[in-house]
Amino acid sequence: MVISPWIVLLAVALYGILHSLLASKCAKALAQRWLGAAAERGYRLGYNLFAGVSLLPVLALPILLLDSPLYRIPSPWSYLALLVQGLALLALLVGLWQTGVWSFLGLEQLQRPAEGGDSRLVIRGLYRWVRHPLYTAGLVFLWFTPLMTVNLLALYLGLSLYLVIGAYFEERKLLSEFGEDYAEYQQRTPMLIPRLRRSI
Repeated sequence: MVISPWIVLLAVALYGILHSLLASKCAKALAQRWLGAAAERGYRLGYNLFAGVSLLPVLALPILLLDSPLYRIPSPWSYLALLVQGLALLALLVGLWQTGVWSFLGLEQLQRPAEGGDSRLVIRGLYRWVRHPLYTAGLVFLWFTPLMTVNLLALYLGLSLYLVIGAYFEERKLLSEFGEDYAEYQQRTPMLIPRLRRSI
């Protein structure tokens, strides 16, 4: 059983490395060189499908490997934890909608070639409170799980680290894309944890 959480952490690390490599400009440029315009239209959708399918074995490992419980939140507090998880899922959906769900999934790109300068900086709605509400919602969902085991703890630690590292890499990309507008947005809006009082 001692080795199980390490296997889970290794699987998350390998997933994160592969996922990050495929999200890089180098991978996109290579795909465009091989596939031409088809890569421009379908890369985002193909990337999301691959990311989703390849995550399934990682999520299955805590169930398949030998495990032991750490804690279980008793009722009625477990219902409160489930409520918070439900609100986190709702925030995730709202954040996706505000970002542009069809573009995020890659379906919008199938209808038209990607054009330079068509991205927009979203700073309204949930994005007024944190710069990465999708990551915040994901972290809240993970850590309000009513039942925690050794393998789940390893999975959640790995995924949390991946989300935080991913947020920092995304910051670099957004700064490169939006320049001073994003730098100003960074100054007034926290990355993941909302402030109790929002600065104007």
